Amino acid sequence: MISGNKKNKLPLLEVRNLSFSWGGKTGLPALKSCSFSITKPGLWMIVGRNGSGKSTLFRLISGMLEPHTGEIFSRLKPALMFQNPDHQLLLPTCASDLLLSIPTSLPNETRQRRIQIVLEQVGLMGMESRPIHTLSGGQKQRLALAGALASDANLLLLDEPTALLDPQSQIKVLDIVKSLCNRKNNPITAIWITHRLQELEHCEGAAIMEKGQVGAWHSGLLLKKFLKPLAGRVV
Repeated sequence: MISGNKKNKLPLLEVRNLSFSWGGKTGLPALKSCSFSITKPGLWMIVGRNGSGKSTLFRLISGMLEPHTGEIFSRLKPALMFQNPDHQLLLPTCASDLLLSIPTSLPNETRQRRIQIVLEQVGLMGMESRPIHTLSGGQKQRLALAGALASDANLLLLDEPTALLDPQSQIKVLDIVKSLCNRKNNPITAIWITHRLQELEHCEGAAIMEKGQVGAWHSGLLLKKFLKPLAGRVV
């Protein structure tokens, strides 16, 4: 496992012996003693077959589900992004939807300023009043990303965020997330589920998830080289 850990430094995220079964403890297992850690900001990717537990893992880390056994230690605020942005964009315009993610206790001027900042960060500057139904799929996914940033999340859980996008939009979303992970001030941590092996070239580290467990972190290029001959069978 990739580790920049010092003895006196806690990981940003640590999952210990996490288990979860659909239908209760005696139901269908989704995670089985799953353990891994992330020690520094960056873009981290997980690949695996459908049914290997990836989406369930994200729901546990985000707090949508409670594990049956095991623990999650996190120094980060998570935000879950779905494959289809239409599942999380609720209001008519970009600005009105982003307001849902910003604490109402903040002054209105501060909230409006935050909207402008996050739209600029995702390449949607000036689109505050733009109706969401007029956005392309890639723009909608970037707006969903802006919503996560507006909520002050610094752990993005991206569940195949480019699966429904055209090639140009795939690259745009990936580049934006990478830039957020690599910025000098307040870099974020992102865990990205993918089936696209070419995306592994851009990550800090990558791991295979099989049978409810996350394997060791490797370089993305190394994992891509290993998986490419097995692409039809492994992912």
